[in-house]
Amino acid sequence: MVTQSSRDDASYRHREIAGSFGADAAKYDRLRPRYPEPLVDAVAERLPGRSLLDVGIGTGISSQPFFERGFTVLGVEPDERMASLARSKGLAVETGRFEDWDPAGRVFDGVIAGQSWHWIDPDAGARRAAETLRPGGVLAIFWNFGAPPRQLAARFAEVFDSLDTGLPFNPWSASARPDRFENPYGSIIDRAAAGLAATGAFGEADRHSWTSASTVARDEWLESTSTSGGINRLPKDTLDALLDGLGEVIDDAGGSLEVTSGTVAAITTRV
Repeated sequence: MVTQSSRDDASYRHREIAGSFGADAAKYDRLRPRYPEPLVDAVAERLPGRSLLDVGIGTGISSQPFFERGFTVLGVEPDERMASLARSKGLAVETGRFEDWDPAGRVFDGVIAGQSWHWIDPDAGARRAAETLRPGGVLAIFWNFGAPPRQLAARFAEVFDSLDTGLPFNPWSASARPDRFENPYGSIIDRAAAGLAATGAFGEADRHSWTSASTVARDEWLESTSTSGGINRLPKDTLDALLDGLGEVIDDAGGSLEVTSGTVAAITTRV
């Protein structure tokens, strides 16, 4: 799995990458990790009611645990291919970019965004979130990540740099930095918090994290990596070369990785 470690808070400027995940929505849905129960608990216990808006709902991974608890969910998703899969799970989805989407006077008890807020303009997104939340409503933005050992991350970065990917980032180039390794979305949350503060409509965001360690098999890691933004758009020969190179690194390390997996979140209330 690729972390967000080397991408900055301008990811939303790369709309061509943000809109690429639906090319194989079923694969994305199958391989992307689910969110931990403690995160769902942390959000649910603060909600003043049962209505949720899911920003960038994708295939419904972020909404499903809330939907299963009886919350009413409406998703907003720019990619019709992703939205269609989410609808097949019983979720209501409207298509469009959140910044441009018209709530038509509707307000919600909660707005959530799983693995999506970095694709949204943090200032325009904050204003739209303020518009769609009732007073006392909750905004929760969160991400999953998987970090390989630092030594392997450095070698992954070398493999990536050896190829002409044309991408504006190297997913592993900053993974060895302690601040990024432990909290790969920290700078993005900082920028999101600044956008929220500028509206004057939100309290200070509480930050949460949950981490665990696991052993991930070579092929599982490579298949998950192939779904990551930007990498999923590479030409087949480039993608094959990248995965072959990463696979050789993993083989040299014994054929599997000890991965630090985690979820980070920022949760705030509409004043």
